[in-house]
Amino acid sequence: MIDWVDGQPYSPRFGDVYFSRAGGIEETRHVFLDGNRLAERFSRLEPRASFAVGETGFGTGLNFLCAWRLFVQMARPDARLHFVSTELEALSPGDLGRALALWPELGAEASALLAQWDELAPGWQRFVFAGGRVALTVLVGDARETLPQLDAEIDAWFLDGFSPSKNPELWTPELMRVLSQHSRVGTTCATYSSAGSVRRALEGAGFRVEKVPGFGPKRESLRGECVAPVARNYRLPWLRRPATPTAPVDAIVIGGGLAGTAAAASLAARGVEVTLIERRTALAGEASGNAQGVLYAKLSPHGTALSGLLVAGYQFALRELAQRLPDDGVAWSRCGVLQLAGSADEIARQEALAAQKWPRSFLRPIDALEASTIAGVDVPHAGLFFERGGWVHPPALCAAFARHERIRVTTAFDALRLERLSSGRWSVASRNGTSVDAAIVVLAAGEDARAFAESAHLPTHVIRGQLTHLPAIGDGARLATVLCGEGYVAPARSGIHCLGATFGIRDARIEVRAEDNQSNFDLLHALSPQLWKAFAQTIGDPRGLPGRAALRCVAPDYLPIAGPLTDEAVFAQRYARLSKDATTRFDGDAPWLDGLFVSVAHGSRGLSTAPIAGELIAAQALGEPAPLARTVTDALSPSRFRARGLKRVSR
Repeated sequence: MIDWVDGQPYSPRFGDVYFSRAGGIEETRHVFLDGNRLAERFSRLEPRASFAVGETGFGTGLNFLCAWRLFVQMARPDARLHFVSTELEALSPGDLGRALALWPELGAEASALLAQWDELAPGWQRFVFAGGRVALTVLVGDARETLPQLDAEIDAWFLDGFSPSKNPELWTPELMRVLSQHSRVGTTCATYSSAGSVRRALEGAGFRVEKVPGFGPKRESLRGECVAPVARNYRLPWLRRPATPTAPVDAIVIGGGLAGTAAAASLAARGVEVTLIERRTALAGEASGNAQGVLYAKLSPHGTALSGLLVAGYQFALRELAQRLPDDGVAWSRCGVLQLAGSADEIARQEALAAQKWPRSFLRPIDALEASTIAGVDVPHAGLFFERGGWVHPPALCAAFARHERIRVTTAFDALRLERLSSGRWSVASRNGTSVDAAIVVLAAGEDARAFAESAHLPTHVIRGQLTHLPAIGDGARLATVLCGEGYVAPARSGIHCLGATFGIRDARIEVRAEDNQSNFDLLHALSPQLWKAFAQTIGDPRGLPGRAALRCVAPDYLPIAGPLTDEAVFAQRYARLSKDATTRFDGDAPWLDGLFVSVAHGSRGLSTAPIAGELIAAQALGEPAPLARTVTDALSPSRFRARGLKRVSR
């Protein structure tokens, strides 16, 4: 909630202004940029280095824009800036635009931010600017809950919450200790406040603090440097990050579907030269080759790791689409997604979700009458409407991800085995005897990733899914939004609706089956009897319709597998004590297979999960702030299955 007083943004909740009336930009430069010596530090960055700024209180984004501008002016062209900020309630696009209009000198950066800014749902929100050179992660929610979940090491802190007397939660000794846990020796901090309670809280968290001249009417402010970081909370070794002693210069990604192309794009945006390998003659030859996929977030009302992943991944995917593809009804269509409540369990789930605090454009409950109006056809149920969702042509998105000067696509390369070279690099050999090598390898080939000895232990399996293609005729031509229930039907792309999809567990055959077409057509009746009747009268027997079948790779817990791989044999031996005592703590690093990562098992949610998984792997490989909360990255860990297996024995 924001008010405007004399043309300036004001928070009625905290009874405080968003920035100094004496000059917002000048205050930011004096207090935060100069207070953290950023001009000097940016200019001294090593080749291909990254720098992380942390902030308490994103507000109008002024500090971010000023830091971005200074970074571009002072840092090497190959350096990267990561800005991580907390925000209890993010401003609406309209209010943010009004605030940023106060500083026309930051117009270029402000326009780029506004082009991606939307109503932000609670959780982790990742933005990428300047071709990948600048990244912003906004942690939407109470900082006391979000900051402990941060997976990052910060170089400079901007302490910019509302006044300590009006917003004391952002200045407590406990929160300062959390900031220290995400710092290293030499991490700096700065704040406009000179309150004794703030100084004592920082000093108690291991910062050496001094008073310096304040800005405008403020006589003094504080700046400091971390000299004794607070010890981080214990984490199991395989949930920590592998060391990144040097920035890798090249990578190989195996798999040309959504997971592989997204990982390649995230690495390339960070200056990594990528060889993208695909065993077929073109990208998107497997499940990513469907004509239409649905982009939305089917959430649990219970705050699960999967829901956290989907909230972050769905909104990040929407930003990526807006940057990479035209919303033209061919590459993708932001037509909205209507998730219908066709059962008592689904009604209860949706009611619980609707009772939570979501931005209206993220999801909102609607009754059957409004649903029918939005859809353009009669639908029998109420539901949740994802206004900004829609359908995507996955091959177009794969091609867009791979379209980068640092990505070299190599098709018809059937990768056979991996080998760790004496240099520490990885070599990938093909069946025809050719090979390529790189510092990093990402396995993103779905179920085929198990063909490699290093990842053969991953407990994935396939689920067959068949889509049925319906011609856009009669009432179907009026369908204006995606309808989802037990199946889905999308508005027509190039005269064809996709209807589906079947769910065949451990069925690896991909021929189109008449009985599956019938099954899909039966699902249509639950979504819209009007549509079902219109198509039934026009097409007759649906069994002979064209379609496409493909195999989805899934894990036993139906979460993706994304992150660094360990040596399976050494893992089992080193952590065998878990089978006797599941609470055992272990010192030292996990037995990492340095430079080897995996992104598989995205199942039917790949449009929402694969792009953010690519960002996660790039962040882990290069030692950068993660785009997801720690509970989510822990849930995606490739080592979770072996650890669970060992712990079960101890019960």
